[in-house]
Amino acid sequence: MGGRLLASIHFVGTYPPIRCGIADYASFLTRKSPAGQWAVLSFRLDSDELPVVIDDYTATRNIWYGIPGPRKFSASVIKDGLRELGARSDEVVLWFQHEFGIWSNDRAFIKMLRGLDLPKVVTFHTLRFQSKETPTGLVKYEYDLLQSLLPHVDAITVFSRGVHGAVTTAFPMYRHKVHIIRHGVHSYPTVSNLSRQEAKSALNAFLLYESELDQETKEALHRERIFLDPETVIIGQTGFLHPIKGSEHLYPARDELQKLIPDRRIVAVRIGVPRRKEDIGHASEMRLSQNGIDKFLLKTWLPERLLPLAQRAFDINYYWPHECTQSGVLSHALGAGAIIAGRDLEGVGETLKDAGAMADSDPECLLLKIRDHVLNPWLQFQVEQKALAYAGKYSWGNQTRLHYKLAQEVLLPVPVLEKSNALVEAGNIGAPLTAWRILSEH
Repeated sequence: MGGRLLASIHFVGTYPPIRCGIADYASFLTRKSPAGQWAVLSFRLDSDELPVVIDDYTATRNIWYGIPGPRKFSASVIKDGLRELGARSDEVVLWFQHEFGIWSNDRAFIKMLRGLDLPKVVTFHTLRFQSKETPTGLVKYEYDLLQSLLPHVDAITVFSRGVHGAVTTAFPMYRHKVHIIRHGVHSYPTVSNLSRQEAKSALNAFLLYESELDQETKEALHRERIFLDPETVIIGQTGFLHPIKGSEHLYPARDELQKLIPDRRIVAVRIGVPRRKEDIGHASEMRLSQNGIDKFLLKTWLPERLLPLAQRAFDINYYWPHECTQSGVLSHALGAGAIIAGRDLEGVGETLKDAGAMADSDPECLLLKIRDHVLNPWLQFQVEQKALAYAGKYSWGNQTRLHYKLAQEVLLPVPVLEKSNALVEAGNIGAPLTAWRILSEH
């Protein structure tokens, strides 16, 4: 860098052992971050507002758990954390992970940003671009937050072209602050090199001999041999049980697929547990719909090492969420070379299409695509290879490097002359420059 200060990213948001997708996202970034150039300011672990699972957790000195909770936060609290971490103000870039359930007070969030005289970046995990509430596709409360927030940050990042287009169309004056850094994708070469039958056998062994499944469910798995019969087609889903994920669509999809492929045995498998007490009722409803023959609900928590194995073992990973802007589950599945079929909705749909997976806005059309893949091994191979290519392109290592590139630019911005889009579109190409823009790699 020729003597220039190196940016130290201080991630702000949830972090393990807090159990949520945003916490996992931040931890995956820190695993690839340069030593000595990152720290975390997270919420207190004794807050009852966030689920915490302390198993083999070990705190490190560059993680500070001091933000009182999703409803109680302020600039002064963040400053306290920076002092505790011994942060140098000339090196720090604060990088917030934003999701409306985590930062539940928009007004307080803006006030906090205004009170922090440091470079600030916000990653938005849950913005939409297909809503009918505003002309650009943003939801109204998303539009209102961005309108208040954009003047007080140096940059924001989004995961998809759709969201980027919605935000820059709504706020063209802040176009230079909006960047695409896609959701990182895992790499599981050991899992992706397994045949599907090898993955099924390994998953079957875990479920029968290591998992927390009840004895009745284990006996049904042993009796039905769904993972050991090479002629059985498994359409499955993993992750936390939550009503928004639309897991109840899995079993009817199995029934319809069985009609489309009458010569093969189709089995639906949902693996997961509720994350919150409020979701227990949804899990109970799912339990009533399963039969232990061709519809299974396996209520067990899959360790991180087992999640990609399960996704590799499923012949089809089926996702039809009611509402979803991104999905960490896809990040694991793509890295496992899994075959995915999902709803063409918001950022999930964009990711599925870019990764060469099956996507459709019509569930019946999606089932027809699934039928074709089940009956055509060559199509299955192509989908697997496209998934692995996508995983390589957007690996956590690559995406973390983009974080540091942008952090360095907001820490020490170097103005780059670039003709204003507005002038070019107006045909006034020879007009003098009127805008400065910090360029970042998307």
